Amino acid sequence: MFKSLWISSAVISSLLTMPAFAQLELQGKFEQGALIRGSVPAGAKVKLNGEVIKVTADGRFAFGFERDAELEQSLEVVYPDGLTEIKPLKVNKREYKIDRIEGISKKIMKPNPQAQARAGKDAKQVRAARDTFSEHAFFTQDFIWPVTGRISGVYGSQRVYNGKPGNPHYGVDIARPTGTVVVAPADGVVTLAVPDMFYSGGTVIIDHGYGVSSTFIHLHKIYAKVGDKVKQGQDVAEIGATGRVTGPHLDWRVNWFQMRLDPTTLVPPMSTVLKQQKTAK
Repeated sequence: MFKSLWISSAVISSLLTMPAFAQLELQGKFEQGALIRGSVPAGAKVKLNGEVIKVTADGRFAFGFERDAELEQSLEVVYPDGLTEIKPLKVNKREYKIDRIEGISKKIMKPNPQAQARAGKDAKQVRAARDTFSEHAFFTQDFIWPVTGRISGVYGSQRVYNGKPGNPHYGVDIARPTGTVVVAPADGVVTLAVPDMFYSGGTVIIDHGYGVSSTFIHLHKIYAKVGDKVKQGQDVAEIGATGRVTGPHLDWRVNWFQMRLDPTTLVPPMSTVLKQQKTAK
């Protein structure tokens, strides 16, 4: 014979108000180099591996997995009522290709002291722009390609210049002729617009909010200026061959603060977009 079970009204109330863990939603590829976007109930607090992640008033946030990120990480959510969820994150390991580039001039490979000083100044400006924190929630949009065409360089690849290994490549390169228009991949505010940086040439950075930014380099012409609010699809610059390059292309980079991420984790495959463009004609 079954015995009756009595539960107090206080316990029932507590059970009914417990947050379902499905209230934590994550969007993105769980792989090295990816930007992850998520949402939690308004008022919840989020930590990644013990580090606080800033969350919008309505519960949206972003974080990234760097190029060589640890494959096991942990996300902690403290809900408004104090209950805590610990979610283990398994990150897929990626294999990166080696690119060999010959013909880089010795002047570029070994810049003189004046050029090195200039490059150092450029780097400080870029770092400051990427450190920008704003409460814009533009990062939640579905991103689009800033330009379409043949991909000539991929994120994470190790470049070897004139036989000497260089730093990994942290963007995606799209080869198009000089003068091809570049558009904003999502809404944002321009935080950097410099026409002639030593390594990157014409450089623009757009802040999408909460540490997420887009960087465009090697530009021929820049339309936008610092402080401009831009809309997704708005013309912001033209492709060029400025700075340290061997030909005209757009190098598009995405950051979460100083963490360098793969832009292709935010957009549909280029082959799909090109096929759609061809069908639409």
